[in-house]
Amino acid sequence: MLLHAKESVRKMHSVAKNYFVSDLTHPPRSLNRASRHIVPFKARLFTQCSLEARSVDQEIVIAMGSNVGDRVSTFNRALQLMKSSGVNITRHACLYETAPAYVTDQPRFLNSAIRGTTRLGPHELLKMLKEIEKDIGRTGGIRYGPRPIDLDILLYGNSQIHSETLIVPHERIHERSFVLAPLVDLLGASGDDGIETSWHSLSKCSGGFFELWNKLGGESIIGTESIKRVLPVGDCLLDWCERTLVMGVLNLTPDSFSDGGKFQQVEAAISQAKLLISEGAAIIDIGAQSTRPFAKRLSPNEELERLVPVLDEITKIPEMEGKLLSVDTFYAEVANEAVKRGAHMINDVSAGQLDPRILKVAAELGVPYVAMHMRGDPSTMQSEQNLHYDNVCKEVALELYTRVREAELSGIPLWRLVLDPGIGFSKKSGHNLEVIMGLESIRREMGKMSIGASHVPILLGPSRKRFLGEICNRANPVERDVATVAAVTAGILNGANIVRVHNAGYGADAAKVCDALRKGRSCKN
Repeated sequence: MLLHAKESVRKMHSVAKNYFVSDLTHPPRSLNRASRHIVPFKARLFTQCSLEARSVDQEIVIAMGSNVGDRVSTFNRALQLMKSSGVNITRHACLYETAPAYVTDQPRFLNSAIRGTTRLGPHELLKMLKEIEKDIGRTGGIRYGPRPIDLDILLYGNSQIHSETLIVPHERIHERSFVLAPLVDLLGASGDDGIETSWHSLSKCSGGFFELWNKLGGESIIGTESIKRVLPVGDCLLDWCERTLVMGVLNLTPDSFSDGGKFQQVEAAISQAKLLISEGAAIIDIGAQSTRPFAKRLSPNEELERLVPVLDEITKIPEMEGKLLSVDTFYAEVANEAVKRGAHMINDVSAGQLDPRILKVAAELGVPYVAMHMRGDPSTMQSEQNLHYDNVCKEVALELYTRVREAELSGIPLWRLVLDPGIGFSKKSGHNLEVIMGLESIRREMGKMSIGASHVPILLGPSRKRFLGEICNRANPVERDVATVAAVTAGILNGANIVRVHNAGYGADAAKVCDALRKGRSCKN
């Protein structure tokens, strides 16, 4: 029936200029196993007018590619233009740097994709995307050649479209890893989403897009020269699978649990930053507000009074060349000022819960955003209610994912997110151990809702925490560095990509050993 319908359209197209659209009926409940089969679908004919008249939102997937100019800035502009032109972006894929295909003598590409909704008809949407490409600077050129931006409609509702100007699903999805990787990111592994099962059926493969992706190598090719997941930060694209990154802690507070009062003076803080860098820290995380249990909360102005003098000086030291600065704050105002003064990323222990404005600020600033799991605030996080879990890894994953969704809807692309399961925050000692050993479980739980979210970098911060003191009978936090190494090692081997430590030398050594143990294996996260 489908082939007959296609043939009918070919014959009628030159006269009536109708469009071929297939609507799925009775989609399968799940496509997690290759044994699942595609349910037949009916072919129906629509005129262009009827196809364009959309009274309800249609879920869409749009692929993005760029290999000319400032690729990240181009993506940012494309996102903004799509949002202002009738596309409500609800999800983002990870960001990939890929080798050029077909025409190989050209620069490497950045690729990603977005999922969203629109009331634009498919050809209206196509026209709008072409206008955005033109606005950004795309002109005619060789096919598959260099381009500042490429925007393609991969999927439109549950429809299959074949016209002179538009084919949906995109006809070359099955052969392009740089398209399939971000497309799969936008799906969940649970198979519970109706539109996703329809999309899988459109893949014409019994295992859906997951099977197509696996046929091209799937996760085994990530981290190779052909395709890498990257985090845009500072002036670089960070491949967090290449090596574990060490984040050195620089507390400017008088009351932090470990080193409160030691680095309040600018000179002492700068000296500590230099030490952390010399010992192997790739990132310096500067915090001017204590988040230990029951710590007194400062106002944004009080926090800035501590932070700004150090931040202004630390950006001047030559040791910071090639290193990254992170600001540890949950205030939007502090984050905004810190980034303007040279910070490269925001580390928020509340994931936007203590000051929701920080999500919009982070989106506007265009810097990586660390979202940490915590229930309540530092004054309530250790309450009996906040310490109750039936399954800590599953619940941390679910609660973190709600913050991921909020961040994305606020305009922070998934490719700028880093997740922290919050060791020592709203957790008992046993919970902390379960989380450290269960990072892969947390990723799997996230993957049920969003494959992309399961792939983002994980930051782990067990350094000198109380649970280590309880296990090793070390009351003095400074004496917990060896225990920290053990916790960091376990975390890295279970999937952590960034470790936040007070003793950068010990942390760097642990990271190097773990990376050596994993050498030769492609990054599976």
